[in-house]
Amino acid sequence: MNPDLNDLAAFASVARQGGFRQATRGGANSASSLSEAVRRLEAQVGVRLLNRTTRSVAPTAAGAALLERLAPALAEIGEAVAEARSAQSEPSGPLRINAPDPAIELVLGPMIPGFLAAYPNVRLEMVSESSLVDIVADGFDAGVRWEENLALDMVAVPLGPPQRYVVVGAPDLIARIGAPEHPRDLLSRPCLRVEYAPGAPRPWKFERRGEALKVAVSGPLLTNSQSLLIRTAVAGLGFLQTFEGAAAPFVARGELVRVLDDWSEPFAGPRLYYPSRRQLPSALRAFVEYVQAPPGRRASRP
Repeated sequence: MNPDLNDLAAFASVARQGGFRQATRGGANSASSLSEAVRRLEAQVGVRLLNRTTRSVAPTAAGAALLERLAPALAEIGEAVAEARSAQSEPSGPLRINAPDPAIELVLGPMIPGFLAAYPNVRLEMVSESSLVDIVADGFDAGVRWEENLALDMVAVPLGPPQRYVVVGAPDLIARIGAPEHPRDLLSRPCLRVEYAPGAPRPWKFERRGEALKVAVSGPLLTNSQSLLIRTAVAGLGFLQTFEGAAAPFVARGELVRVLDDWSEPFAGPRLYYPSRRQLPSALRAFVEYVQAPPGRRASRP
């Protein structure tokens, strides 16, 4: 007959804690019940597992070998049981996500109302931040970034189709100084730059048929505010490189004009990432499942 799982767990607890009384702390078992469980287990396996003295308890060689194999197995069983229980429970509680403003506006924004309607017991805190953060150290459940900024030890899921950067300028700006015909022409034209981290403006990236280049543009404005960048571009004060989706309404109204389109190739869209672990909080698990579902199936609860 196989040993009882509770007896195995009792042995592991006593062996790890170094004593029967120590193993009772924070639990419902008494020292005597733990001792009886270990005696039953030793009788079943036919070997002494713990050396007991009046002052200490320590595993024998056989006990140490059993504990080494048993501890991860018990942890795996505990996670599986907790995961099964969590799957049946209503997703609830806090969910903290860190994401840059463009990802919130263009990708997450359309999803959030439906998600909150489907899961009314989830309390979502969405923090807009452009600089890179350590989501674990800063207390976030998940983050959103583009692929080049993802840590290797994170689980990442795509949030949507590929995106493109486009360069736009106001019609009167183009009439005054002309449209650039090559990305390097931007070096002699005013540009509006995004600051992802204090003091760290990034060069503009371009790619065309396998040729990639970076241009360190300059101009009258450096900010991490997307709305201010668009407003300033519409006012004709400089060219702007931004997401195609962000510029689309202004291009459609004729307030901005796209230039250098042949240098604007698509790239992978943002990804939701979170620490690699088997058992996710119910709110995060629900959000991951929601954003991965086809858009037509997101309106109602899975």
